[in-house]
Amino acid sequence: MLLFAVGAYVFMKIMLKEPIIPGRGKKATPIKLNKKNNEKGKNNPLQAEEDPRIFEELFSDVKDISNHLIHYTDYSFSIIAEVDPVNYFLKSQFEQEAIDVTFESWTATLNYPVSVYLQNRFVDVSEPIEAMNKVMEESKDLNEAALSFGKAMIADIVEWQKSAPRFETKIYMIFTHKINVNSISADSEEELEEKIVDKAFAELMRRVNSARNQLRKADIHVSLLPTEGIYELLYYTFNRRKAVKNRFKDLVNQEKDALYVTADQTDSHIDLVKETIQEYEDNENERERAREKEAS
Repeated sequence: MLLFAVGAYVFMKIMLKEPIIPGRGKKATPIKLNKKNNEKGKNNPLQAEEDPRIFEELFSDVKDISNHLIHYTDYSFSIIAEVDPVNYFLKSQFEQEAIDVTFESWTATLNYPVSVYLQNRFVDVSEPIEAMNKVMEESKDLNEAALSFGKAMIADIVEWQKSAPRFETKIYMIFTHKINVNSISADSEEELEEKIVDKAFAELMRRVNSARNQLRKADIHVSLLPTEGIYELLYYTFNRRKAVKNRFKDLVNQEKDALYVTADQTDSHIDLVKETIQEYEDNENERERAREKEAS
């Protein structure tokens, strides 16, 4: 019986990876720090590392987005066109062949790079719902049955959107052109920049119009994406899930109504804005006092 107990004890200790004889465990060796390095660490505490500026580095070659163009640091420019495609598979065989011929004819004329960008977005039905609610509120001749049907349909649409993730695909064409600065003469740097932008826009717009005119025969509609549209495109690129709840349109409207811009600003700029507001308020107060004196 004693031998069985001893054997069970040894087996248990082996399974638990513990020393068989108590107190004979291997003690951890204390780590000896370098005295010189330790003293140096006390006098010079480590500073928190700065977060990597990944987003800024991603757009390090982008100079500006304005005039419906993306400006790069090497005097290259990009213009973006939104494409409303044709429903190819609902066409007859004859119509499909005509679409193929039109598209192939356009691609054969290209002697410059064209990129196609596909962006998947969550389906947003908030704007149609707002339009429907507005119509129901403004229509005074609707009876109870029509109003009830409209409200039920809106509820079904909202439930349809929430039931499962649903996507829509946006299609864009990107045209890029680099300007040879040495071929442009100007009297000042501002004039040079203006001429560069004008020349780039004229060339890129010519390419967009060429695509629009030729693809129109295939029932493919091409339209220029304005500056605000480029920002919206980038917003959906980096905020695909949040873009449904926090719509870009709402953010723009909030920014227009805000007293201060929400982007990072220097202290001197903020102080200048405050001084301007204070001067405006002082002038308004003086005018109000002058009106009161005239009235009395």
